[in-house]
Amino acid sequence: MTLEEIRQLIELVQESSIAELEVSHGDERIRIVRQHQPTTVIASPAAGAPPAMPHTLVSAASPVPAAAPKADMSGLVEIKAPMVGTFYRAPAPDAPPYIEVGSHVAEGQIICIIEAMKLMNEIPADRAGTVVEIAVENARPVEYGQVLVRIRPD
Repeated sequence: MTLEEIRQLIELVQESSIAELEVSHGDERIRIVRQHQPTTVIASPAAGAPPAMPHTLVSAASPVPAAAPKADMSGLVEIKAPMVGTFYRAPAPDAPPYIEVGSHVAEGQIICIIEAMKLMNEIPADRAGTVVEIAVENARPVEYGQVLVRIRPD
């Protein structure tokens, strides 16, 4: 990783509410931990790092507010952010959103994009069903493991 990429990761941590970020890139592993003191960066070779997630470059999406949750949330499947980044509902500013509340999604269908380090990562639905809630507002930062969408499975 270049020094500029590391600086971008540090800025991402500083601009969000996350406390820790770990990224593997080839044989390198970067871990940034936010403490009450200045951010600490630790770099070391990754042992058996998982393969990088495929990505597609696209433009940022136009702001569209997320839908309010419905009353009955039992039995829903949560699709969570697989990385830290910025959540986008559409592939481009002038494009329609991938999904809306009430939309039916197929397993593997793209539901949103998370931008991380200037790369646009398409996030697929891991289960077929009906979208009940979009839990994140467009163009907002998301943390690893944060709920993006709730789906009522078929």
